[in-house]
Amino acid sequence: MFPNAHPITRRHLIALLIGAASVLCTPLGYARQSTEPSNLQAIRVAELPVQGRATYLLIQQGGPFPFDKDGTVFGNRERILPSQQRGYYREYTVKTVGVRHRGAQRIVCGGRPRTPDACFYTSDHYASFRQIVE
Repeated sequence: MFPNAHPITRRHLIALLIGAASVLCTPLGYARQSTEPSNLQAIRVAELPVQGRATYLLIQQGGPFPFDKDGTVFGNRERILPSQQRGYYREYTVKTVGVRHRGAQRIVCGGRPRTPDACFYTSDHYASFRQIVE
């Protein structure tokens, strides 16, 4: 295939092609398994950063929220949270000290805005979630 290529390079290329093929050949709905809330690591409200506790309180009060994007639909494209119909999840910004933009921290809640079924905290912009418990 690549006669002048070094064997290590050839192995890396083959591994890359196999990995790409497995991703491309996986049906979209199964690209990443949905995790049920009981399987997500929990975080108590008291363990949230101060700004997270403030955001959580604002969610329960129905606002007002400091960012225009707060309360908008969260699409769950990462498929870490349990699968729900579009519009079920809404995201809220947790202010990050020392940054002028929205930062990476969010709280995502599912269900009714003031009385959500469940809320989840992410400190790494949706790469992982922890279920918020009282």
